[in-house]
Amino acid sequence: MNRVEKAAELFLEGFNCSQSVFTAFCDRFGMDEETAKKVSAGLGGGVGRMREVCGAVSGAAMVIGSITCATDGDDKQSKAKNYELVREFAERFKQRHGDTVICREMLKLNIPMENSAMPENRTAEYYKNRPCLKAVEDAADILSQIIEEYEKERI
Repeated sequence: MNRVEKAAELFLEGFNCSQSVFTAFCDRFGMDEETAKKVSAGLGGGVGRMREVCGAVSGAAMVIGSITCATDGDDKQSKAKNYELVREFAERFKQRHGDTVICREMLKLNIPMENSAMPENRTAEYYKNRPCLKAVEDAADILSQIIEEYEKERI
């Protein structure tokens, strides 16, 4: 199973967009799936269902940071590379999602935040009206490409 399929499977199992993307790549940086799901849980629904930055984007940014960024606070080169790749990811994602990474814009909601923190039931109607599964698949696909390009660049 490739990363796109893994991310989609996780989403269809009920995990949020951020969890699905982040967990599909967690083995790349030595994290177990349970921990990955916990760490990324709060970023779903555009951060706590506030409909801000799409959770699939947030999950991807976390993966990029986990792979590219050094742990030395003074390592400006590593930070710059990390930000460069996150920006590249966001640009590619925007090309597929109406020039936005904002959850409420992708969902075409005119409200800044959901009235409730309670997630909706995942029904056939839910999937029919939401771009979330596609966002998760696209995020995993773009992230796979960026990681491959990054690794080739390092050789």
